[in-house]
Amino acid sequence: MQHNETLVTEFYLLGFMVTPAMEYLLFVIILVIYIAGIGINSSIIAIVRIYQSLHKPMYFFISVFSFLEVWYPTITVPGLLQSLLLSLKGISVGCCIAQFYLHFSLGVTENFLLVVMAFDRYMAICRPLHYIFIMTTKICVRCVLGAWIGGFLSFTLVLVQISKVTFCGPNVVDHYYCDFAPLIHLGCSDTSGLETLFMVSCGLIIIICFLLILLSYSYILRTILVLPTSSGQAKAFYTCASHLTVVLIFYGTTTFMFVRPTRESDLHTNKIVSVFPSVVTPVLNPIIYTLRNHEVKSAIWRTIHCA
Repeated sequence: MQHNETLVTEFYLLGFMVTPAMEYLLFVIILVIYIAGIGINSSIIAIVRIYQSLHKPMYFFISVFSFLEVWYPTITVPGLLQSLLLSLKGISVGCCIAQFYLHFSLGVTENFLLVVMAFDRYMAICRPLHYIFIMTTKICVRCVLGAWIGGFLSFTLVLVQISKVTFCGPNVVDHYYCDFAPLIHLGCSDTSGLETLFMVSCGLIIIICFLLILLSYSYILRTILVLPTSSGQAKAFYTCASHLTVVLIFYGTTTFMFVRPTRESDLHTNKIVSVFPSVVTPVLNPIIYTLRNHEVKSAIWRTIHCA
C-alpha cells in the first residue's frame, strides 16, 4: 500500500463539465473579463503613479489593491481557460499545493488591505487634523507591507500540514484550480486535524478583519451623523461608499465559500461560486472605485485626451 501511495505525482483538474459549445462561449467571456481586469487595474496603478494630485494615502492603497487584483485572478484564471479547451488539465502535486497556498495567501492579503483602507477612511473622517501627520508615506508603506507579509504568513502552517498529506488516488480534482475542499478529499491519510486548522484559520481571519472594518465604520457613521451640514454628511459618506461596497461584495462571497463545512456535496456549488471572486470582482472592484471618485475619473479623462 505504501508503494501505491507514492504513485500519485500529478493531479488532473476537472474544470466545468459542459457542452463543447458552452465551453467555447465561457472561454471567450472569461478571457475578455480577465483581460479587461488586468487592463483596468494596470491603468489605475499607472494613473495613480503619474498624477501628483493622486499621491495621497487613499489612492496609494487603491493602487496597491489594484496590484493585488492583477495577481489574484492570474493564479487561477489561466488554468480555468485551459480547462475549458482541454478535457483535463494536468498539474503536479507540488504545483497544485503551491497554487492553493498562493490563492489563499492573496485572499488573506486582500482581507488585511481592506482593513487598512477602512482605517485610512476612519483617520480621514474621524481624525482629520491628525490625518496628515499619522498617515505618512512611511506609515502607509508599512501598513501595506504588513498586509502582504501577514497574508502569506497566515497560511504557512496550513501549507506545511497539507504538504504532509498522502495522496494515493484517485487523482482528479473536481475544480478548475487546487481549492482546499476538493484537494483534501483526495487525501488517503487522516485530514480531520488539517480541516479543523483550515476552518479555524479562515474563520478567525474573516471574523477579526470584518469586525475591525465594522468598528471603523461605526466610528465613521457616528462622526458623519454629527456633522453640522447635510452636504458635509453626504461628502463624507461619498468617500466611504466605494470601499464599503467592495467590502460587502468581498465578505459576502468569502463567507459563503469558506466558512462552511467542506462536504463533498458542496464542492460543485463552491466551484461555481468561486468564479465570481476569481473572475468578476477583480474587474468589478476598480470600476466601483473609479466610477465613484471624481479625482480618479478626472485623471482618466486627462489621460484619454492626452492620448
